[in-house]
Amino acid sequence: QVQLVESGGGSVQAGGSLTLSCAASGPFYSNTVMGWFRQAPGKERESVSYLTWSGTRTFYTDSVKGRFTISRDNAKNTVYLQMNSLKPEDTAVYYCNKGYYSGRYSPSDYWGQGTQVTVSS
Repeated sequence: QVQLVESGGGSVQAGGSLTLSCAASGPFYSNTVMGWFRQAPGKERESVSYLTWSGTRTFYTDSVKGRFTISRDNAKNTVYLQMNSLKPEDTAVYYCNKGYYSGRYSPSDYWGQGTQVTVSS
């Protein structure tokens, strides 16, 4: 019964920036993982980035390394995804997920409503 609310999407030109936010319900543990996924039309949902709530572990898919930054605000139970140098290939609906880490990242079946990111060339 986790509630996740994504926001911050929009339409930008290539090279622009957006910051996504995901406010999640608790509880949060050190091995809680907040992750960002995206799904483009006709494609499967893919993992973009995630972090453990302890802040000791972060991951990025190769296609966004150096451009996206994931962060958290413990007081607000919120995870962010700062997206710079956006490319048309980044166009997708971005979803937030709350899972856990036990040797590997295990996303849950809890998803937010998603937020649309559209990048034009």
